[in-house]
Amino acid sequence: MTETTRTARKKLKTARADRRWTPQKTVLFIVGVLLGLLTVFPLLWMVTSSFKPADEVNNLDLLPSHPTLENYSYVFSQVPFARYMINSFLIAAAITVLALFFHSMAAYALARLKFRGRDTIFLMIFSTLLVSAPVILIPTFIVIRTLGLLDSYAGLIIPAIFNAFGIFLLRQFYISLPAELEEAALIDGASYWRIYRSVILPLSRPIMSALAVFFFLANWNAFVLPLTITSNPDLWVVQIGIANFQQQYSSSWNYILAASTVAALPTLLIFFFFQKQIVASIKSAGFK
Repeated sequence: MTETTRTARKKLKTARADRRWTPQKTVLFIVGVLLGLLTVFPLLWMVTSSFKPADEVNNLDLLPSHPTLENYSYVFSQVPFARYMINSFLIAAAITVLALFFHSMAAYALARLKFRGRDTIFLMIFSTLLVSAPVILIPTFIVIRTLGLLDSYAGLIIPAIFNAFGIFLLRQFYISLPAELEEAALIDGASYWRIYRSVILPLSRPIMSALAVFFFLANWNAFVLPLTITSNPDLWVVQIGIANFQQQYSSSWNYILAASTVAALPTLLIFFFFQKQIVASIKSAGFK
């Protein structure tokens, strides 16, 4: 009983010592607060400046002296900005769903199925991460033009489905799964498709939720590929719509800030509601 009491007291003292403010903890706290403020301030300034009239938007004052909603009224009444947001949502959602479907199947095949040339195929896929997007932009445009997919939703969706990062991350996750799960299913007479659908996919929910967030946000913010693929204003995405506020000799920064604030809202909401899934995927996949 005495030994138990001593152990409990030692643990209590250790916990109290860990909670004490040391000089090192104070410095780290101050640095963390400063970095947090530096990160948040541009976003906060964008939001507050979106309520400034045109003659105040170049001021660095955080709060507008004459707040107005005219910028938002112009964005939604004089410009088809809602159409741009709908286009971005449809394209990003379609790419996310299709990418998760094909990436998970490819990753499962490269991680679990044994066939000739498997490692070579994975190496070729992984090597595409070393190629920057501008390098393949012109070849991608030529292929899409040859297929007759310019100025179409298919031309905006299909080229963005493939992503070596998703295949790589899912493959590493599938390799970490115990092989006994598949062996038991094979003994019960399940096919590889049934194993993938009934065993692998349910176990992949945390990491696929995180990938869904990454894919959606990446394609929501896409600019270069949609700008290259389409010239039809009815197919413009939100980023092209924002860039359209910049004219040849001047830029309507008050409208740009208002449109950017609206475009940032889905990003913030998605991260707010799915941050638990992102953390869970990092823990389960060991991704840092």
